[in-house]
Amino acid sequence: MRVGIISLIHESNTFSVTPTTIDSFRRDSLLTGEQVRQEFEGGLHQISAFLEGLDQSEIEAVPIFHASTLPSGTITNKTCEELIRLILNALDQARPLDGLLVSPHGANAGSSPDFRDLDGCWLSKVRKRVGQKIPIICVIDPHANLSQRMVDACDATIAYRSNPHIDQKERGFEAVDLLKRTLRGEIKPVQRASLPAFGINMERQGTTEFPCLPLYEMADRQLEDSRVISNSIVLGYPYADVEEMGSSAIVITNDDPELAQNLADNLTEYMLDHRCEFVGEYFSVKDSVKTAVGMPGPVCLLDMGDNVGGGSAADGTLIAHEIHRRGDTKGFVCIYDPAAQEQARKAGVGSNLTLRMGGKTDDCHGPPLVANVTVNSLHLGEFEDSEIRHGGYTHYNMGPTSVVTTETGLTISLTSLRVVPVSLGVVTSIGLSPKNFQILVAKGVHAPVAAFKPVCPNLIRVNTPGSTSADMRTFKYHHRRQPMYPFEEIPNLKP
Repeated sequence: MRVGIISLIHESNTFSVTPTTIDSFRRDSLLTGEQVRQEFEGGLHQISAFLEGLDQSEIEAVPIFHASTLPSGTITNKTCEELIRLILNALDQARPLDGLLVSPHGANAGSSPDFRDLDGCWLSKVRKRVGQKIPIICVIDPHANLSQRMVDACDATIAYRSNPHIDQKERGFEAVDLLKRTLRGEIKPVQRASLPAFGINMERQGTTEFPCLPLYEMADRQLEDSRVISNSIVLGYPYADVEEMGSSAIVITNDDPELAQNLADNLTEYMLDHRCEFVGEYFSVKDSVKTAVGMPGPVCLLDMGDNVGGGSAADGTLIAHEIHRRGDTKGFVCIYDPAAQEQARKAGVGSNLTLRMGGKTDDCHGPPLVANVTVNSLHLGEFEDSEIRHGGYTHYNMGPTSVVTTETGLTISLTSLRVVPVSLGVVTSIGLSPKNFQILVAKGVHAPVAAFKPVCPNLIRVNTPGSTSADMRTFKYHHRRQPMYPFEEIPNLKP
């Protein structure tokens, strides 16, 4: 038997001013055929599990297509068209196939009406190409905005069960097992989704914390029913102005659609019954820094408004400004600023100069921090991390990096590439030790936690403004459903 593998992964933040083009994918990852195997074989990603699981099952893995790029703005329509063309061409060349393992992110979005649900668009085209008899098993990120079109295109859809995402390989193996049993005629997977007009704020999407933990425990109890093959909580991605934006649930049964729908509805009923708990709580920059200075350190301040993993600028300065203004603690922050990085590099280690750092992408994440600095060290910016981290990757690239310290004791890592801080390597690979700082700033909400929590006794999520504000009510949407909670109350719900 031959099973194809297709993947398209991007979180499209429609509130970002930086469009995503085909060159964005070419810069990061645009692969076909055996290139996909070479990239993921032996790794921690779900695609790694697809390859490994099929090999263990003595099923021929046929890598077809993979494209991914760092979360950023809306994918241009021209790029959407090109990606779909590449997927379908590669699929045609790989056929005949007995099944497909697909890995859309679930939050890929273009600007035109059809492409706003880009994953539903390309999945439905793949389904049309291969016909109804070929099983398609799908693995998505829980930060997906699930659409009915996505559900209809696949026989089964599985979302990661962890945020930070540290179970990607496990979910990949689950998908392989489900496909294998389907191909052997042991099961007939049927999935149903519940798609309420409801969204969980990003700050409340930690899967091991209240209020999501009881919801996941409820989902786990459903799996005790032998008729249930799998289920998933889809937390949603509020940084996309699309009709499907929101939280949802999927249940897969063995040929029992009514049970699947009832159980999916039960999960979303829990969300709605506890909707006030999912709105979130918010701490200002000033209060967060003040609190962090007085706590046992190091303290990780999570910069929610400049959440790089959600598509933000990566050059937000608001927390850096406050630490610098106070001048009473040792702090560390990573800021994307190729120009300032190059200035520091040209000046050389040991040099003193005035730099204008960060705040250059837009006016949403704070003004540039202007300060006298000393250049401490220079680095190429690439490193490896073999630990299981959010995203399932082991190789990281910050680009050429300059480390500087201000006269008030704030250490700034100036990078030439945007970087999601899911590995402590953003600190340790440049010769620094977390224990030497009272405050470590990580630009994220949940993604950095797996790496930073082991070394930080305390973490504080900071309510910074920006293109990834944790409070979705601060964004102006044009395409979301109405009424929708937490923007409006939904009629006929119990209080």
